[in-house]
Amino acid sequence: MKFAYAFRRTAFYPYDGGTGWEVPPQEVRGRYLKKVRDLGFEGIEIGLGQGVGTDEASIRELRAELDGAGVPCAAVRGGGGFLRPQVAARSRAAVTGAIHMAEWIGANLVNMTVTMPTGQPGGGLPGGGVGMRTSLGGSKTASGADYETTARELRSLADLAAERGVDISIEMHQHSIADNPWSCLHLLELIDRPNVGLNPDLGNLYWHYEEPEATNEAAIVALAPKTRYWHCKQLMRVQIPEQERAYYQLVPLPDGEIDYRFAIAAMVDAGYDGWLAIEGCRYGDQIRGDGRSVAYCRELLAEARS
Repeated sequence: MKFAYAFRRTAFYPYDGGTGWEVPPQEVRGRYLKKVRDLGFEGIEIGLGQGVGTDEASIRELRAELDGAGVPCAAVRGGGGFLRPQVAARSRAAVTGAIHMAEWIGANLVNMTVTMPTGQPGGGLPGGGVGMRTSLGGSKTASGADYETTARELRSLADLAAERGVDISIEMHQHSIADNPWSCLHLLELIDRPNVGLNPDLGNLYWHYEEPEATNEAAIVALAPKTRYWHCKQLMRVQIPEQERAYYQLVPLPDGEIDYRFAIAAMVDAGYDGWLAIEGCRYGDQIRGDGRSVAYCRELLAEARS
């Protein structure tokens, strides 16, 4: 298992951090990447078109820079749902672009969600989330046709990816029909392509509803054998029963309520040897917080292997 940096903040003096999880600009990128490597990360997650061009030459130039810094691209982000024609066209284009980028940058892996726009501004609290009784676009209200439509689109994209030696991981994610262990496995079975697996992001399961639909322990045991890529984030939960809400705040991995000692042991037992991608802090000194997270994961991995 290797450790990737799914950075969510890139402020690094004098760069103020940008607006979209972008790769830092040239004037600080070398120092930033060196710091990422010094923290103990062995790779980095990159978003399609975030801070770099989308043409082949620009992407190969970034590849050389990342490889030279010792933090090659672990996965390319890009995707979306397919249940409305306009959204489907945009998602199809995003995944296709991510497949090309994954090939050119050498990651050979695309991590995507099948989320649908909710029409709600903000999507939750800054640096956290809001769990409610229902979730727009979630599996509770999905039909069999929704799964068939999504699987058909993903079969086509998986075939395109396979031609280029690229794998796809589908992230368990709120506001999508793949939002709990059962729905992820059901969609994966319908897609039925050897280069498609899952990303069992336990944080997304935990903050999805007021009451999570499965325990984190049951979820990771069920999904570990099908995992192709793994996002790890950590949360503290405050439930307000009178409001039928639970509020979640992101914290470094050692400090929250998801038991990563259990989760990493389950992944090791399942034989997972891919990337563990730590979702970074979104506010404050991300270097200190994310450094604590990767050090904690290294300790747990050594314990699990022993």
